[in-house]
Amino acid sequence: MAISLSDTARIAKLARLHLSPEAQQQANAELNQIFELIAELQAVNTENIEPLAHPLSMIEEVSLRLRDDAVTAPGGPTERDALMQNAPGQHEGLFLVPKVLD
Repeated sequence: MAISLSDTARIAKLARLHLSPEAQQQANAELNQIFELIAELQAVNTENIEPLAHPLSMIEEVSLRLRDDAVTAPGGPTERDALMQNAPGQHEGLFLVPKVLD
């Protein structure tokens, strides 16, 4: 699936990118190369192939370093006070963060 220059211009507009005609030509060529690679990957028959949990598991045994889920006792006020020392702002044991949305 090849995309046209008008498609590239529309994508650039949606991404709020202002591309010169030369940059638009280059972006169009690069996008078409990406689509060619995707088409090539999709053409490979992957039926009866197990998905890999890790890319290296095909060539060596990979053990995931996962910790056991364990219930721990909540920290007390002294632990909270030690953690709150890292906070740029705090109020009554809560982190104060800048307002993100108006």
